[in-house]
Amino acid sequence: QVKVVESGGGLVQAGDSLRVSCTVSGRPFYYWKIGWFRQAPGKKREFVGAISWSGHRTYYADSMRGRATVSRDNDKGTAGLEMTSLNAEDAAVYYCAATINTNWDNNYSFESTYDNWGRGTQVTVSS
Repeated sequence: QVKVVESGGGLVQAGDSLRVSCTVSGRPFYYWKIGWFRQAPGKKREFVGAISWSGHRTYYADSMRGRATVSRDNDKGTAGLEMTSLNAEDAAVYYCAATINTNWDNNYSFESTYDNWGRGTQVTVSS
């Protein structure tokens, strides 16, 4: 059984940085291609960033480019999303998603590409 678990959300002040992490069980971690999404109240869930199984390829939403870094450590079995210069528009529930989809490089930003999702971790930004 696959289980995706996020951690590291919380309350930060505008301008701060924050890192959220993700673990995926059910297969060796290096099998998984990881995507990060977020959903703010009243808005659709949107793509934030993604990382290949090796970590050699990373992708970002235009809105987060330059402020987000996705990473992974296959030995430790964790993936991370670090965000800087947070503002009120970044407040959302952040989700980690995992897949072994072989066409991932062409579809990494679509929710439907990912079979396995965590419950999310809340990020709140105070001004």
